[in-house]
Amino acid sequence: MEDPGPAAARPHTGRRRNEAAREAVLTATMQLLREPGRELTIDRIARAAGVGKQTVYRWWPTKGAVVAEAMADSATAAVGLPDTGDLRDDLAAFFRASFQALQDPGMVRLLGEVVSGAQCEPAVAEVLRDFTARRRAALGELFARAAARGVLRPGADPEVLVELGYGFLWYRLLVGHAPLDDAAADTLAAHLTAAATA
Repeated sequence: MEDPGPAAARPHTGRRRNEAAREAVLTATMQLLREPGRELTIDRIARAAGVGKQTVYRWWPTKGAVVAEAMADSATAAVGLPDTGDLRDDLAAFFRASFQALQDPGMVRLLGEVVSGAQCEPAVAEVLRDFTARRRAALGELFARAAARGVLRPGADPEVLVELGYGFLWYRLLVGHAPLDDAAADTLAAHLTAAATA
């Protein structure tokens, strides 16, 4: 639905978002990213979402900022926080879900757009930093639970273990030299568990 013109009488809401319109924009962005070979533009996002272009710009300063928020929402929805009571099983489930989300071509393209946009757009870089901080915290929670159960070895550094886990993911994603599949998730979980436990 297009924005009403200046004559429409409604209270000024500033940057407050209409949640249905926000979801429509983010959903449209993900759908468009799944279409190979077509440029993603604000015009196309607005048309697909059924909103006016100015509505998109009112809430997001650039296309990159829209893409970054779509990435954050999609990843959070796709990857939960397992709690099996066993560190290796939790890590395997976490990375299996993470890698499965990356089988979606839209998600892969989305990540590429965000990493590229973060190099020159402060708004995108900020969202990327927030997104990675939340994903790091989620993975860190698995190690915190293990520490509470007394299974982490003395000197194990959860921050470094988190970086090793995500370093593996990003390296394979960006270089593409090896798959991100269930076998990779299980192997990564086994190595992280061996590094973390006595």
